[in-house]
Amino acid sequence: MDRQHLTSSSQQHLNLRKRRTKREWRPLEERSCTDLPWFLLFTLFCVGMGSICGFTIVTGGAARLIFGYDSYGNTCGQRNEQMEGIRLSGLDHTDRKFVFFLDPCNIDIVQRKIRSIALCVALCPSQELKTYHDVQSFAMVNGSELCSYELAPHKYPGLPERFSKCPKLPVPPSKPLPIFNRCTPLDVSCYTKFAEAVLTFVGDDSFPHRMIAGVAASKEVIIGLCVLALVLSLILMLVIRFISAVLVWILTFLLVLGSLAGTSILWWLYIDHRLNGNSTTIKQMNEEEVESNKESSQTLLVYAAAATIFTIILLLLMLFMRKRVALTITLFHVAGKVFVHLPLLVLQPFLTFLVLLIFWIYWILVLLFLGTTGEPVQNPDTGITEFRLIGPLQYLTWFHAVGLIWITEFILACQHMTVAGAVVTYYFTRDKNRLPVTPIFSSILRLMRYHLGTVAKGSFIITVVKIPRLILMHIHNQLRGKENACARCLLKACICCLWCLEKCLNYLNQNAYAATAINSTGFCSSARDAFVILVENALRVATINAIGDFVLFLGKILIVTSTAFAGVLLLNYQRDYAEWLLPLVIVCLFSFLVAHCFLSVFEIVVDVLFLCFAIDTKYNDGSPEKEFFMDKALMEFVQSSRRLERAVERGRSRVKETGSEVAEMKSMAPGTSSA
Repeated sequence: MDRQHLTSSSQQHLNLRKRRTKREWRPLEERSCTDLPWFLLFTLFCVGMGSICGFTIVTGGAARLIFGYDSYGNTCGQRNEQMEGIRLSGLDHTDRKFVFFLDPCNIDIVQRKIRSIALCVALCPSQELKTYHDVQSFAMVNGSELCSYELAPHKYPGLPERFSKCPKLPVPPSKPLPIFNRCTPLDVSCYTKFAEAVLTFVGDDSFPHRMIAGVAASKEVIIGLCVLALVLSLILMLVIRFISAVLVWILTFLLVLGSLAGTSILWWLYIDHRLNGNSTTIKQMNEEEVESNKESSQTLLVYAAAATIFTIILLLLMLFMRKRVALTITLFHVAGKVFVHLPLLVLQPFLTFLVLLIFWIYWILVLLFLGTTGEPVQNPDTGITEFRLIGPLQYLTWFHAVGLIWITEFILACQHMTVAGAVVTYYFTRDKNRLPVTPIFSSILRLMRYHLGTVAKGSFIITVVKIPRLILMHIHNQLRGKENACARCLLKACICCLWCLEKCLNYLNQNAYAATAINSTGFCSSARDAFVILVENALRVATINAIGDFVLFLGKILIVTSTAFAGVLLLNYQRDYAEWLLPLVIVCLFSFLVAHCFLSVFEIVVDVLFLCFAIDTKYNDGSPEKEFFMDKALMEFVQSSRRLERAVERGRSRVKETGSEVAEMKSMAPGTSSA
């Protein structure tokens, strides 16, 4: 009797363990912290990042950047201490709060910095100073000495050192920046040279001027097109939310129609330009205008040919994918319901972008602080004092660079975890009217309370893969034109392999975050469980997933092409097609970035729904004890797909039976015997 009792008790305990194991794939009310050591490691890393900022503030690097400093290491607006070996250091600049450059347009193209001597002055010149007498008068009247400190103002016109230690004539009018206290000239030619230094174009010197002039001339058009890309992205998100059932067909039709219309417009513009160029007015043009006309025609021809190739490829893809496009309608319908119940998901890209923007601004400021931190070193040729990190401190820059990648990936991973947690809560709640009041905020609180270690670990794995790829890309760019063909191919192959590995890990991490949101398990366990689930449902999940990603990619392309073709029509009024390249590139990049930010959230929702669907079908069979959690529309889609597969199998079996009967009749027919 006791043995039977023990046997039944063991059986109940085993059934309870099985039931508990299956319930682990559902959101748990009681959670525990996951990957706590990685959270502590990430916290220590962030403390190190903050210590770098504190180090720059304590050592004066931040003050030198904000308040400015002269070429002798003196910070403007305060009393300075004497630096050993640095001439004219240790001056009292309490009344001299602005940085003035003797030759602000003298820019080093290679090093991308100003090579001019900098001085601390009391006032920036508000009017143009044409002679050294004007410089003397400005110093005597305003008390602002624009020449080197050791020169007396009343001797400026007659000193032989005035050509090297006084500003280059004429001195353009300038005004101080509102934050960094630098006297900036009002002459725009200096900014053109600075743009050349930043861009570092290779080739014809006139090309940068033309490109910059094109951007300056069409800045209003660029701003308008960027706003158009934002509006189109919002409209597409509304379409996804309210009319998801017909989204695929609308998107496909508009994309094909837009590609054909855009290609036709480009060819029409090219033909119109050629006809106008070959008219009798060409006789009135000079050689430069004729050459510009030919270049414009060639540019339009390239645009039209590229659009034609793109349209042909698009039509071929739509031809081969036409039977599978219908399979995504139900999926988008379910994803649209998620956005109906969780409307704050639309605002998630804004929140992520805001956090990233704040961090990037902080990172750039600290990087600039590091550039003015360290030991003073005076250049013997120019006499300009620079601050450099020497010894082990020089590795602070590398630590800061790693922080950019890891923390950026961490913020993006937090977005994945937040969206995944909200979608998991929606999917595994049978009564949608009993959802939390704010599922997004609830997901954020769960992330901050329990799963920051998991996010830190997943983002660190991506960082470990991304850093070698960036290093190899830098080496490839530095050795361009110097390495042999074998080394170039090997570098490209390594870069491509690391890029593919990074994409695969990103997808696996995203599913691991969803598994963590369901199970409250660590990163490795969640990644393993998610990988097993996806492999078990590879044919059913991967097909729909690929189609969904393809349709979302078409949405991004639709926004980019619509914005680009609108830009072509607007820029056509300028009649200078050689300047279209940079404005169009800027507009296309911004529109793709905006579309990607919005549609990436929808893509995350689709992927999490796939994982939840696969888990639901594995641990539930639809019986009263194991009811499905999935949406009815998705279940009807699965059942119809299964019926279609069974019909196809029956058709194949009938064909095989018919074939075997025909073969048997042929073998029984007269004259077919081997005898």
